[in-house]
Amino acid sequence: MKELTNAERKTLSAAANTLNPVVQIGQSGLTDGVIGKIKESLEAHELIKIKFLEFKEEKKELAQTVCEKTDCTLVRIIGNVAIIYKQSENPEKRKFDI
Repeated sequence: MKELTNAERKTLSAAANTLNPVVQIGQSGLTDGVIGKIKESLEAHELIKIKFLEFKEEKKELAQTVCEKTDCTLVRIIGNVAIIYKQSENPEKRKFDI
């Protein structure tokens, strides 16, 4: 997990404004299937949103767990949506210069 500077967080948050959540955490919680979907989405997009339909009180803890299991960085939590980022390992696929 990479620690982001305030400027990097601001840049990524601004980029996430136009994004729709690609993963939703519902009544089943944080299952292996959800973690797999998050990993696939991060590989394809680098920056994604996760919407918490359930477990809204535990969203901070769940977002940290997601980051640990997927080796990504939590950019910000706004309302019931977490924004996470993981830089692509392939330099040609990188969308953000961070």
